[in-house]
Amino acid sequence: MSTEILVNIGPQETRVALVENGAAQEIHIQRASRHGLVGNIYKGRVQRVLPGMQAAFVEIGLERTAFLHVADMVPTQNANGEPLPQPPIGKLLSEGPDVLVQILKDPLGTKGARLTTLLSVPSRYLVLLPFEPHAGVSARIEDEAERHRLKDIVAGLHQRLCPQFGVIARTAAEGASEDALAHDLEFLLRLWTSVSQGSRMAQHGTLVHGDLPLSMRILRDLLGTDVERVRIDSASEFAKLKQFALDFVPGGAHLVGLYEGHAPIFDLYGVEDDIGRALTRKVDLKSGGHLVIDQTEAMTTIDVNTGAFTGHRNLEETILKTNLEATQAIARQLRLRNLGGIIILDFIDMKNEDHRAQVLRALEKELKRDPARTQVHDFSPLGLVEMTRKRTRESLGHILCEPCTVCEGRGSVKTVETVCHEITREVQRAARQFEAKAFLVLAAPQVVQRLTEDQPMGLAELEAQLNRPIRTKPEATYHQENFDVVPL
Repeated sequence: MSTEILVNIGPQETRVALVENGAAQEIHIQRASRHGLVGNIYKGRVQRVLPGMQAAFVEIGLERTAFLHVADMVPTQNANGEPLPQPPIGKLLSEGPDVLVQILKDPLGTKGARLTTLLSVPSRYLVLLPFEPHAGVSARIEDEAERHRLKDIVAGLHQRLCPQFGVIARTAAEGASEDALAHDLEFLLRLWTSVSQGSRMAQHGTLVHGDLPLSMRILRDLLGTDVERVRIDSASEFAKLKQFALDFVPGGAHLVGLYEGHAPIFDLYGVEDDIGRALTRKVDLKSGGHLVIDQTEAMTTIDVNTGAFTGHRNLEETILKTNLEATQAIARQLRLRNLGGIIILDFIDMKNEDHRAQVLRALEKELKRDPARTQVHDFSPLGLVEMTRKRTRESLGHILCEPCTVCEGRGSVKTVETVCHEITREVQRAARQFEAKAFLVLAAPQVVQRLTEDQPMGLAELEAQLNRPIRTKPEATYHQENFDVVPL
């Protein structure tokens, strides 16, 4: 599988595309204004402790107070994977004191950032856990021989250099030498000493340690895995990234190159077009079917439809083929749009249990390539598939879009007829409240036209009923739902 990273550098925005086999699979965007806070360490102050929710709100200097749950303060399971009881949050926190916290999830919509006191500091191969003294290996490393090798190395380094801390080998550590891992750990220990000293002198609500910029973070996490090439469209940023790669990922530094093409870098492989399509509800399938994706604050729903695809043999074959094709598109769209949380998949209804099992296996296979943790449940009695995908940052739609000022995010506006009826009711209401000689209706031109030209709207009847004239005035600046009734 061919994998390439494209880095687009703008004045206040960095965009990174992960391209696999000529198709964009992930889009990462970091803006100077507000995105990309995950991993940052702050000195916060506890504002409120909520025992009933086992949570607290912490002021860290952002627009909204951040959220800290007890599950993000103490380990939830022991070394054997068995759940541990959670103590009352009142025993861990009280209102007023400062606390060192790290952002687990960026602010999402109306929600503040999610925090943890179980800090983690990553480098190329390892993650240092200052408050969880144990050694381990990433679950994403599946080769048993390699897992045993890394466990032995990490356990030895942990015991020799930092028994009071925790150390986890990252996925990128696969195949790394003991010397490379030791060098990584020594760097992390120096970094943590600096962070710890800085936190003691910092004021509350200030950033103590920021994670790497997006472009460097991508190189740290992905370079040397399956990536075959990295292209950057900024000469100054290329020099920085090349030096960073030489310092921290020397084995992959030769893969980093400067893009000097005439077309914008995101026009390669149609990445810019993919971003545009990722903001629409409908996703076409090659067979003629399509997906309809709706994102709400509580969950995301994905509906599969046959559309123009009629098949060649029978209805069951058509449904199965469409659903199987949809599993590939769903897995890609989840990564591309960075959809997380609860996700409901409404496949086309299948009566055949073997077909259901086949579709579920295909979906799980496609999701294995997703670096975000996913959990898929079996078909429900209603024929729906419920799944979850770990979400740490805002979706592509939330980063690039805002609610429509006309429909306020509903996705629809009231019809002209509905607004006309609302106006007649408002005039009746005003007539009961005010001793006015006449009424002036200000509304959008199309609404005024319908009111005055369409007899069923009953404006003339209302004038006769109230025995007072009703004048209308079109206002080009009003959108369709806006109107005012002015007593004269």
